[in-house]
This record gives sequence, C-alpha cells and structure tokens, in this order.
Amino acid sequence: MKPFTPALLGAAILAALPRITIAQNDSGGNALTIYSNARPGAISPELYRGGGHGQPVPGYAVVRQQRELALNRGRNTVRFTDVAGLIDPTTVSFQSLTDPAGTSVIEQNFQFDLVNTKKLLQKYVDRRISVDQVRGNGTESFAGTLLSTNDDGLVLKRDDGIIQTLPYNAGVRLPELPGGLITRPTLVWDVNANRAGTHNAQVSYQTTGITWWTDYNVTYREGANANSCTLDVAAWVSIINQSGASYPDAKLKLVAGDVQRAQPQGRVYAAPAAQRAMASEMSARGFEEKAFFEYHLYTLGRPTTLPDNSTKQIELFPAARAVPCEKNLVYYGAANARPYGSPATDRNYGVQSNKKVDVYLGFKNAKEQNMGMPLPAGRIRVSKLDDADKTLEFIGEDVIDHTARNEQLLIKLGSAFDVVGERRQVNFSVDTSRKTMTEEIEVKLRNQKKESVNVMVKENLYRWSNWQITGKSHDYRKDDARTVTFPVKIAAGAEAVVRYSVTYTW
Repeated sequence: MKPFTPALLGAAILAALPRITIAQNDSGGNALTIYSNARPGAISPELYRGGGHGQPVPGYAVVRQQRELALNRGRNTVRFTDVAGLIDPTTVSFQSLTDPAGTSVIEQNFQFDLVNTKKLLQKYVDRRISVDQVRGNGTESFAGTLLSTNDDGLVLKRDDGIIQTLPYNAGVRLPELPGGLITRPTLVWDVNANRAGTHNAQVSYQTTGITWWTDYNVTYREGANANSCTLDVAAWVSIINQSGASYPDAKLKLVAGDVQRAQPQGRVYAAPAAQRAMASEMSARGFEEKAFFEYHLYTLGRPTTLPDNSTKQIELFPAARAVPCEKNLVYYGAANARPYGSPATDRNYGVQSNKKVDVYLGFKNAKEQNMGMPLPAGRIRVSKLDDADKTLEFIGEDVIDHTARNEQLLIKLGSAFDVVGERRQVNFSVDTSRKTMTEEIEVKLRNQKKESVNVMVKENLYRWSNWQITGKSHDYRKDDARTVTFPVKIAAGAEAVVRYSVTYTW
C-alpha cells in the first residue's frame, strides 16, 4: 500500500467522482466588474503580500464566465469547479446562450467542504489505517483502528491491542479516499435541456475578497513665487484578489462611486443578482471612462490576468503634465474647538492653542488645467525633485474622495517646519441677561524662512451661530456660517499679528 501524500490527493478525488458532465474552461473566458468599499489608504500593506490573517479584503466583484458544456437531452448534472472560494451562491445566474428557451436549471447546490488533513482523518475514525513512524535511523510500520483525531494528534488501537498516541506528522496511509470531500469549491446544477449537443453557457455570480482603489503619484515643482507650483499627476489602479479564484485573460471593469448594498447586522450579503450582459470588446489598450447611472465606469481595453492572492497595478490614465497648483499655508489655531448646541459661555473653552501651520496643495480637475477626468477615490502621494542628486523625495500624502470633473482638490501634505503660529484670548466678557458675549482673539505668526510666505489664518467662530466681527486688524473672507479666513503675508524672518473682536448674541 502506498503512503497517502498531498500530491496523490487531487488524482484520488477526481477518480472517486461520479462520471458527470464537467464544465470546461475553454471558451468565452472571464469578465469581472469590481466594486470597492475600502477606504483609500486603510488597507494594510500586509494584504498586498498575501497576508490578512484570514480576513478578506473589503470589496466585491461580479464575475462572468462563458463555458462550453456537452449536454444530453433531458436531465444533466453539471459540475462547475472554477468558482471563487468566497462566492455568494445566492447571486449565481446560469444561462445557455445556445438554447436559452429550452434549457433551464432545476436545482443548484454549492459544495464547499474542501479536503484537508483534519477532515480526511475524521472520515477514518473507527476505520483501519496504516502508519509509518520514524524510530531512530529507521521506520516502524504498523496498522490499527483510528480511535480519535484532534488538535493534539491521533489515537490508534494497533492490531496487537496496544493503544498508541501519534503526532500529526506521522506518515498515515489510507486505503482509499472517502467520499464527500472536494478540492475546490464547486457549483452543481441539475440542468434540463431540450437540445442535445454542445451548449455555450454563461455563468455569473458575485464574490467578496476582491477590491480596487486608485494610487496617485504626484511630482511637485515650485513656481515663480512662493505660492505657485505645477504638478505631474500619474494614476494607477491597484487591485487585490483574495477571492479564492484566478481570472486569466479577463475583461475588466471598475465601478467608482458609492453603491448601496444591503448589509444586515451580523452578516454581510452580496449585492443584487449579477448582470447577464458580457463586457464588450474594446479596441483601446488603457481604461475608457464613462458615466454609468450615478457612478463612473472604467473599462480596460485589453484582457488582463488576476491571479488569486495577488496584487496588480494598471495605469488608469497617462500622466498629466504641468498641472497648475497653488501652495497654501493654513494656520488653524483652535482646530479642536467645536460648536455647542447652546452658546459656549465658558471663557476657557477653545483657548488651547495649536502651533502647527499646515501645508496644502490645491488644484482644479479641469481640462484646461491638463486634467478633467473623473477621479476615483484613492491615496495621493507627492514627491519633489532634489536638485542636488536628481532624486525624487517623498513630501507627503493624503486621500481624496471620488472627485468629478471641474472640481477643486485640496491635498494636505503635513506641517511647515519654519512657520509657527500662536493663538490666545485677549479679552472676554459675557452678559447673560442681555444674551451677549464678546471675545477678542490674537494670532501671532512667525516666519523663520529666508523668503516671505503667505498664510491663511482660519478661525472658527464656535461660541454661537449668531455673530458679528466688530474689530479687525486684517481683512477677512467668510467661508461659511461659522468660518472666516484672514490672508496674511509675512516677510522673511518677521512676525505678523492678527487681532479681531467678535460679538455673539442669542
């Protein structure tokens, strides 16, 4: 008797299967439409390397496949083995394109009891097995009845009556492969066909464990003054496939947008039933974008292969060159203060000062700015050329939401090193009988650079919604109902002071 080994397992299982119709992967190939509900930048890099500790990536896809099936007239059993391990079987759609009216699925089963060492041995409890165990420089062979199997190993009653415990690494020989175990997740259909012969069948279903997002790689170049700049923007689609299946030469579509899915508490269900239309052939090599319902659809103009447990990157669009941008320094001294549901009359509320001056890049996603393509949500990384050795050095990153054409983008890169701020309350008074409150704020900005800078001083009037600025040292603009901004220019090595008074009434 030959010892049981994993290499012999697949052949043994196939030999044990009944002689039924097998779906062949030899005709229409694969097509995928991938949806993502992953927050850009939130996926651990461990997933890129095939990790994840058993947790599937947060996304899903509609998978469409065409196969040639040899069907007899009447009832047929069809086994469809090349499906994703994380398939939602409730979304499966089967259709004969050869005879759609005369072919129907009467019953469907999804078999997912995959073989492994533990399950295989459990099938042999109270049955006879043979064991080869290493003893010193030799091997001892014996047989007996398997009494139990658990995480600690095996318990065997040998033919000579001895009860022996064995580790899992003992060489176990099995006389045959027990039934009920399979090597891959399998869909089994009971198909009734009016026409005998070869049918071109189309199958579609949804699976989790596959997601995509966009990575934007941006090169920053300084402009003629301290605030002007240009950007080179390259966009790459990143796809992680951990669905339990590979998709060779697949037609690929990506959906960008917030697609609603029903997710009852305690269990995640797949989205509604898959569409039946196959993706059309595209002549272009890259992605073609179009509006699709209230979302945007990106179709790759060439087939691509997505192996299981892999990460693939595909260029979304050619790099946009010399995109005009503006660098802004923003000081938000009371960033942690939030509006109350009633007037905030405590004089100490919100007086804690933040000293950091943040750095932002702003640009418009417009055709005249060398952009103008709807931008899917993603992570945007910015680098700057070091003229000393002509290398690109990373200077910051941010995430963007889905951004339509002609919309403005604002990217936070970090905090300025040589520009600092300080905010303090100068005066405060409150008259609860007259329902009035007055506060005077002073903001100091110090510029330790060798050139002048422009800083936007952002102030949130958080004490109450009804306010009026009664005194100011600088002009301001009103951004919204509770936010004003003071543009300030600070000379090299100098300090600027912004003061204003605000009166609240209720």
